[in-house]
Amino acid sequence: MDQILEFTGNNTVLVVLLLISFFVLVFSELRRKAAGMVAVDPTAAVALINNDGVVVDLRGKEAFDRGHIVNAKNIPFDELDAGKARLEQFKNKPVVAVCDAGMTSTRAVAALRESGFVSAYTLKGGMNSWTQAGLPVVTGKRTGGRKSKGQKSGGKKKDDK
Repeated sequence: MDQILEFTGNNTVLVVLLLISFFVLVFSELRRKAAGMVAVDPTAAVALINNDGVVVDLRGKEAFDRGHIVNAKNIPFDELDAGKARLEQFKNKPVVAVCDAGMTSTRAVAALRESGFVSAYTLKGGMNSWTQAGLPVVTGKRTGGRKSKGQKSGGKKKDDK
């Protein structure tokens, strides 16, 4: 105990900076929680999706076609206001908004919550964190359904990466 007091006495500037950092962190987390912004990691997103959750991919068509979460609805952020009508049927289900890095989805979640989507979440880190976690990504327009000639069920074409 004497060493802590001695360290504090000798390094008051460092201790004050540590306390300020701690309180800023706690305050920002509390403010974020009070605003209803809930960012979920990829594992928690999978749990939400498995509980009838819906994934809304806010990226453009090209990025969506390069790779997206299975059964994701592609509604680019610029078209979100017009696309809310497509999401009305999911108002009482968990909605996970996804973008490239998690920044755009935060604004989208705020807009969805204002529109009455109580269970709207953002994927922390976006598609970048999803792929880094090694979770499945669908490429191209094909998300199931018809198989092309020579393709096995669940397999990829030679052209797919």
